[in-house]
Amino acid sequence: QVQLVETGGGLVQAGGSLRLSCAASGRAISSYSMGWFRQAPVKEREFVAAISWSGGSTYYEDSVKGRFAISRDNAKNTVYLQMNSLKSEDTAVYYCAAKQFGRAGQFSRSDYPMGYWGQGTQVTVSS
Repeated sequence: QVQLVETGGGLVQAGGSLRLSCAASGRAISSYSMGWFRQAPVKEREFVAAISWSGGSTYYEDSVKGRFAISRDNAKNTVYLQMNSLKSEDTAVYYCAAKQFGRAGQFSRSDYPMGYWGQGTQVTVSS
């Protein structure tokens, strides 16, 4: 079992930055591809970013490319999402998810079976 806990959310003005962290426990995440997803009110959950278990590949949803960056620190068993140039449309609950040896390039598929999910952290961007 892998437990995931997201932190770092909050209220920020448009144009500002936040860094989300996803701390894992229970197992080392070195063999897990990791992803960030978000869900805004009255919308379905959507893919945001993913990083392969090797750390060699990253993937982003089009609207966040160039603004968000996903990274991982296996020594700390933690994955990060650096969010810059935030917009009001980035407001959502952000979730971290893990899939052992997952195909990170497929995480954008709504039916991709992620293994573990965190409880989410709220990000609110005021305009």
